[in-house]
Amino acid sequence: MAGDEPQSPDLPPLLLLRKPIAFLLSSLSTRFHLLKPWESPLPLPAFLSAHATTVQALLITGLAPVTAVILDSLPSLGCIVTTSVGVDHIDLLECARRGVAVANAGSVFSDDAADYAVGLLIDVLRRISAADGYLRQGLWTLAGDFPLGSKLSGKRIGIIGLGSIGSRVAKRLEAFSCTISYNSLTMKPSVPYKFYPNVCDLASNNDALIVCCALTSKTHHIINKEVLSALGKQGIIINIGRGALVDEEELIKCLMNGDIKGAGLDVFKNEPLVPKELFSMKNVVLSSHSAVNTEENILDLYQLIIANFEAFFSGTPLISPVSA
Repeated sequence: MAGDEPQSPDLPPLLLLRKPIAFLLSSLSTRFHLLKPWESPLPLPAFLSAHATTVQALLITGLAPVTAVILDSLPSLGCIVTTSVGVDHIDLLECARRGVAVANAGSVFSDDAADYAVGLLIDVLRRISAADGYLRQGLWTLAGDFPLGSKLSGKRIGIIGLGSIGSRVAKRLEAFSCTISYNSLTMKPSVPYKFYPNVCDLASNNDALIVCCALTSKTHHIINKEVLSALGKQGIIINIGRGALVDEEELIKCLMNGDIKGAGLDVFKNEPLVPKELFSMKNVVLSSHSAVNTEENILDLYQLIIANFEAFFSGTPLISPVSA
């Protein structure tokens, strides 16, 4: 299999906690000496202990958590690269304390994630997925025309997190003559959109909220009962960030009670588990954490991963560093 061929021990050692897809494994194996615990009979703690003094670099795929315990097991670690944009699965404070540099996917996914967020919003408003199901069930001939959806053009859209993805979402929505406002960690003086420091105020002044901020202790459940109430019965939630940004239980209650109009959700609290209540809701569009993934951007991601590790081993700055 690709990636399983013998490797030179002279290559820089690179630890992988989980097995990546074959193409990435093969690409990495030509440049690094891969340490693959899934092939070892040793339990992970014993495997890490056996390589503790040699592992300087770690690749994280699939949001494998990097905790203080993992870091304790790798005292020589100097660099972590994750295939995701979000870094909530990595203890950044512990990494900073230990001098471990961290890099993420940078802006590789930004355009695709922004496209997807707008796509979810259009789908929820125009009820495209629901209309598809209606037609496939033969209801067009039996029950007549599908109920009308709502237009996107001219809507007021609040964006939570006006970073690399959020700013691209805003640009796309400008083409639909939408009025854009935002909440972010700090006000962005260079943008023309109205800034709301309070998320409830953002919600009460918009028809839809698009959530694309990073998950931190401060943004956990940034969409809560109060925000949903402020958004109101005609409001829509789109989440392409992390599941825990939204209070999932409160969202489900609001959707069931008609307290908001609909939702487009690409992320969930306990992935890959999705609350069953959502499956029967015709005003909800669901997808499996797919917003950032396209055939085209995978190669760009792999090149960025390799470039980050090559920079680390050559003693130059990382390409897409992340700070605590």
